[in-house]
Amino acid sequence: MADAPPMFEARDLARHFDVSRPFLQRLITREGKRTLRAVDGISFSIPKGSTLSLVGESGCGKSTVARLSVGLYGPTAGSVIFDGRDLSEARGLADQRRRMQMIFQDPYASLNPRWRVADIIAEPIRAFGLMTSRAEQQDRVAELLTQVGLSPLDRVKFPHEFSGGQRQRISIARALSSNPEFLVCDEPTSALDVSVQAQILNLMKELQQRLGLTFLFISHNLAVVRQVSDRIGVMYLGRLAELAPAETLFRTPRHPYTRALMEAIPDLEMTGRERIPVGGEVPSPITPPSGCAFHPRCPLANDRCVRERPELKPAGEAMVACHAVEEGRDDAMPMPAIARRAA
Repeated sequence: MADAPPMFEARDLARHFDVSRPFLQRLITREGKRTLRAVDGISFSIPKGSTLSLVGESGCGKSTVARLSVGLYGPTAGSVIFDGRDLSEARGLADQRRRMQMIFQDPYASLNPRWRVADIIAEPIRAFGLMTSRAEQQDRVAELLTQVGLSPLDRVKFPHEFSGGQRQRISIARALSSNPEFLVCDEPTSALDVSVQAQILNLMKELQQRLGLTFLFISHNLAVVRQVSDRIGVMYLGRLAELAPAETLFRTPRHPYTRALMEAIPDLEMTGRERIPVGGEVPSPITPPSGCAFHPRCPLANDRCVRERPELKPAGEAMVACHAVEEGRDDAMPMPAIARRAA
């Protein structure tokens, strides 16, 4: 799968937002413009038929990457390449847009409460002109509902008649209705109970295998993405801290931030081992720290980390942006228990 051509590429992708006060207030207080660097130059690719997951704390830029990936936001810098074509050049090409869809985080907010399920799922079919006959559309809706584990009879119901997990299945059916090849999943299970999360993840894996889909999966939960990912990218304050094959990341996490995230995964074996939580607060993306953005919270930080921003560099099978890893100082930080079990 690693040799497959990339379906999706992000090249030095950045998205900044102007969060300045109104001009008159800035003039009175002599305050300059304020820029929020939600995504600050990241690069990755996703081979066809595989899954790349992006994880990190709230506010690290994951959802902004998701919206950049499907063109809901335009990039401030860099480019999004889908199947060899720059997405900014494909805005008028309906077929290019049809081939990518997004599954949103909250199934309670992403479905129109006034529409019946049949209309919700059929909307992309009508928008892209895939079927003109209403009978064909209804047959396709019934097929999609069956595909996601619901009954074709559910098409006459409204969203409020379903549970959270069922609503997310409807969202998945809607995303599949335009026959896409690339799905961006923005925390699709975070609003669901744990048992329902497992059902949705299993459904998505099954659909990927059956339909040959390519996934960009966004989550804050490392335990969740381990089940669905071929590769995992760990984001911190708008940049990639580490990018590695999923099992490599769990067996030998290199970046101190990745190790700290793994320490937060519940210890189901109840070993009683003392955990070392990551200290401090996430810095503001409006006024990020100098050098490595993680250095105020990193137990391995030194003067170089304060001065110089690290770049992603090869470290075994992974790519890591860390001076401590580059200098061989990461052995001073203990390996998380979950990594020792995976090894």
